Amino acid sequence: MPKKTKNIPMILLVLCCCASGAHDAVAQDLPNIIIIYADDLGYGDLSCYNPKSAYQTPHLNQMARQGVRFTDAHSPSTICSPSRYGLFSGQQIYRSTGRGGGAFEGPGGPSYLKPGTLTIAQMLKEQGYRTGVFGKWHVGLTWFDENNDRLGGGFKNSLLIDYDKSTPLVDGPNQRGFDESFITPNCPNTDPLYIYIENGMVLVPASQRHLRKNLPNPGGKWRWDNDEGWMSPGYDFMNADLLFYEKTKTFITDHREQTPDQPFFAVFSTQIAHAPVLPAPEFNGATKAGPRGDFVWELDVLVGRVLDLVKQLDIDDNTLILFNADNGAETVHVDWMRQDHQHDASGGWRGMKRDGWEGGHRVPFIARWPGKIPAGLVSDQMTNTTDIFATLASIVGYTLPDDAATDSFDMLPAMLGLQDDAQSIRPHLLTQSFRGEFQIRQGQWKYLDHTGSGGNNYTKGTMEKYALPETAPTATGQLYNLNTDPGETTNLFFTEDAKRQEMQKLLEHLKSSGRSAPKNRKPIGIVNIP
Repeated sequence: MPKKTKNIPMILLVLCCCASGAHDAVAQDLPNIIIIYADDLGYGDLSCYNPKSAYQTPHLNQMARQGVRFTDAHSPSTICSPSRYGLFSGQQIYRSTGRGGGAFEGPGGPSYLKPGTLTIAQMLKEQGYRTGVFGKWHVGLTWFDENNDRLGGGFKNSLLIDYDKSTPLVDGPNQRGFDESFITPNCPNTDPLYIYIENGMVLVPASQRHLRKNLPNPGGKWRWDNDEGWMSPGYDFMNADLLFYEKTKTFITDHREQTPDQPFFAVFSTQIAHAPVLPAPEFNGATKAGPRGDFVWELDVLVGRVLDLVKQLDIDDNTLILFNADNGAETVHVDWMRQDHQHDASGGWRGMKRDGWEGGHRVPFIARWPGKIPAGLVSDQMTNTTDIFATLASIVGYTLPDDAATDSFDMLPAMLGLQDDAQSIRPHLLTQSFRGEFQIRQGQWKYLDHTGSGGNNYTKGTMEKYALPETAPTATGQLYNLNTDPGETTNLFFTEDAKRQEMQKLLEHLKSSGRSAPKNRKPIGIVNIP
């Protein structure tokens, strides 16, 4: 059985933190780092989180058995583009926009990652890493027309792109700290522009009209949300994630052959399990849970290939692999999987993608680092995707300036089993829903600074059957105790007036102060890791 984190005296943590400083280890002593970042994957979509899952995820289960599985992990936003900003910057999207942030379509931009924002890749480059990102990017890119005017989003503008003037991209991954990149600008199988971009250059411009009827449709309704638009001739919808894995593999193997003493950082950013559900042909029928079950099975197989790769290269013991997702499962996916396969992608939590309720942003988070992270650890520590930034900085001995990664907490003590779960590393946690509205956690208390879901409309259509009675219909927000009411069914907005006011005040302070993370963060450093 997995074990809980042990109660280690706090003095051990203090000594570790105080003993370290920036740049306290030479590059070859640092671990290789791989982030596998899934798309629209709910808390209940992995069998290690959901014992009633309609299928198994054996390789991700293996990761959890060999490392740490977090049960209270959250995406920064309930949609993808703002969450990806959170991964790369360690910040909530309102740090970039002053509010929320939508998902880009067409030649949408400019990048949410503004010049001067320290990215996770830039931080690791400073510590000697070679960095790469492969797959879905989707934090915005700048495109120009023949008059050198910046183009806005929208499908029609795709044909106005002047590729000579637009490339190399001024705000692509290679301008934000990545040495190598192979990406799609938006959702690979959902949102035109359908093109591949390698190291800031478009390989084949979009000149061909994509029609969804040309796609294979093994699952009927599961082809939903494949937008028609402009694509590069030869663009491959069915094998997107296989291609992204091969690019990741090539980056890692080439790097190990050429510079084996230098650590690498790779982000493998998948399309799975975003709509449309298009498993590669070799995975059709792999499960008894329909096309989406096959799709998640494909993701699990690719995780297994990553695990096999680091073993084949003899770098398993010195490679940290993190698995995370950008938000909860898509609405129709949750509904269809419940109806057709008795599978709850939300894992029992209320809500789904776009919602401020738990199902919209509580996601899987697994970390594996043999010899460093104890096997079979299960942590109830409250954490956010933004915390990956400060955690990696802590490992590599990088002292974060106060104006960088301002919503990022160091979760390394929890990963190493040195933090008592009864003592929360985070005193609070922020998330933002579809419209940019805020939710804040403080222990088991959760305040939603809005009415309703913050995302989906539960008054009609598919969603109506999931609506719950309003227990405080005149309230302007929602307050829940997740310890006694994990389903967020009873709004305590009025009955717990003092707690509600306390959390409202805290939220306003965190929004106005420019940060939620502590100042003067000190890295633990590789030399101080047991």
